[in-house]
Amino acid sequence: MFTAERLVAVVVTCNRLEQLKCSLARWLAAPPEVLFALLVVDNASTDGTADWLQSVKDPRLSVLRLAENRGGAGGFETGMRAAAARFDPDWMVLSDDDARPAEGALQAFLEAGPAARWEGCAAAVRHPDGRICAINRPVKDPFRSPAVFLRTLRRGRAGFHLGDEAYAPGAAEAEVDGASFVGFFLSRKALRRAGWPDPALFLYGDDALYTLGLSRKGGRIGFLPQVRFEHDFQSIAPGGRMRPLWRIYYYHRNLLMLYRLCAGWLFWPALLVVLPVWAAKIRHYPGERRRFMRLMRHALQEGLRRDTRRSHASVLSLAEPENRPPRAQRLSRST
Repeated sequence: MFTAERLVAVVVTCNRLEQLKCSLARWLAAPPEVLFALLVVDNASTDGTADWLQSVKDPRLSVLRLAENRGGAGGFETGMRAAAARFDPDWMVLSDDDARPAEGALQAFLEAGPAARWEGCAAAVRHPDGRICAINRPVKDPFRSPAVFLRTLRRGRAGFHLGDEAYAPGAAEAEVDGASFVGFFLSRKALRRAGWPDPALFLYGDDALYTLGLSRKGGRIGFLPQVRFEHDFQSIAPGGRMRPLWRIYYYHRNLLMLYRLCAGWLFWPALLVVLPVWAAKIRHYPGERRRFMRLMRHALQEGLRRDTRRSHASVLSLAEPENRPPRAQRLSRST
């Protein structure tokens, strides 16, 4: 049986009430001796989330409603600070509203007794149909190990992400350098070492930058295959299109900053490989190419400058269609 550890969950939500209902049922199914408290950060939802949360009567549930949408990064930063102040947990577990622990996952985490080996722990995240969720595979930093770097040159993304064998039944725990905030367990010691996520990142990459920063500061992160989470991820439409369109900006801006952190002086040569790949994504956006290019242009300019000052309202405006007159009207004006 596990020793008593105070575990608190921090879940960030925004306008995904049906997903949140499913996830909270799973969180609150854990007994109180396993899950001490659940803090939901409501990023100014407008779909009835606030009213529904008020109807949930479990005493372990706390709700922190923000006056404006601060994105996943701002939500986690605010929630982690609040959870630390209110509950002083031994461990926090972080997750999105569309993700949830599998039955028995939180017990499995505590029974593993991770504090002796790890400061942070990543769960094995799968889609509801059982497939491994690619966006939540933990990573090895390819620029800290010559072997991983060479494997990355040969195999690309597969070279530095954990392979399927790490998820197999009976697989051993593995040390990793970075992980997502879906089923990520963070100890009190890790918080002292790494501090808080950067809220200015808004969305995408905040978890990778934070966890890679933790490992580079000496914090050990373990992948625990027996701790399973489910992620009903739907933000990428068929054909590789990101939805809503404005996500393009945050994804690519923040990825530039992540690559820079990892690659050091190799960042600029690597950029010559990355940029053509990104430019080719325009084929996924027929009818939206002008907006795609506008979002990408600003993402590249501001990512290279590491400039995170653009407001979310401004990003939304970049994704709006231009008010252009019909083609025939434009031609008549030019003659």
